Formats: sequence, C-alpha cells, structure tokens
Amino acid sequence: MNRETKRMMQRQGQMGPDGAPARRQPPPRPAPKAQRTNPAEYARQVRAELRKVAWPTRAEVIRYSEIVGVALILLTALIFVLDYGSGKLTFFLLHRPGQ
Repeated sequence: MNRETKRMMQRQGQMGPDGAPARRQPPPRPAPKAQRTNPAEYARQVRAELRKVAWPTRAEVIRYSEIVGVALILLTALIFVLDYGSGKLTFFLLHRPGQ
C-alpha cells in the first residue's frame, strides 16, 4: 500500500495515524419511538398551530377573489379567441373549391 492510499484511508477514518486499522464504531442506535398522542391532545396541538397562522382579512379575501375572477375572464376570452381563430384558419386552409 502506498503513501497516497494510506493518507486517503486516514482521511476516511479507516486507518489510524500510526497505520493500524481504525476501530469500527458500532452503528448508531435508532431513536426510541415517540409515544402516540391521544385525540384530545392532538386537537389541542392543532388549535395551537392554527392560532399561529396569519389569516387574511375579509377585505383581502374579497380583493384576491376579484383578481382571480378578472384573470379567469381574461384567460377564458384569450383561449376562446385563439381557438376560434385556429378553427377558421384550419377551415380556410383545408377548403377545397368546387365541393
């Protein structure tokens, strides 16, 4: 084994500084399982977390709803125009005179 391999093994922890194989550490033990909470405790925790939420005001909800409604109308109109135009263009290109 050359010097580079020994140095690499020391960096990886496979070999001690004196060249002897390093002692392997046992794998870590799994953490003990947490105890299950009962339904009442779960409900209390949920309520506590919901109190921390920054809920929007009524005015904010109304404003956001208006913005979504306007965007929905505009995008629906745009898709309608594109669909109608592509349909007319297709019929124009595929129209065969004399039929």
